[in-house]
Amino acid sequence: MALPLRLETVEDLPRTPASDVKKLGWRGVMKAVGLRGKVVVTNHNQPEAVILPIAEYHAILRALQVSAASEDSALEVLRLRFDQRLAVLDATDAGALARALMEAPATLHGQIKAGSGH
Repeated sequence: MALPLRLETVEDLPRTPASDVKKLGWRGVMKAVGLRGKVVVTNHNQPEAVILPIAEYHAILRALQVSAASEDSALEVLRLRFDQRLAVLDATDAGALARALMEAPATLHGQIKAGSGH
């Protein structure tokens, strides 16, 4: 069963000072995590660590992996499109076609097709 990912800011999480962690011991801290979900441990009122259940940690990792895979996929599509357009330069007559294009008079007929490849 997938754990829903709840993203709160550090400011919104319950806090406990490091001295309480020492007083309560690990069991006390884990009891607070069980009741509150996550706990920010502070030192001199400054956040130093967040303690969260392992299931939530795994949910964060899964969400990051899904996001990275999505970004990789989009990048791969762009890479393939770029490679297809660049492949024109590998044609045996690419140089001659480029010279002919540059030497021909430009006729736009009122339309500009930037980046269309036509």
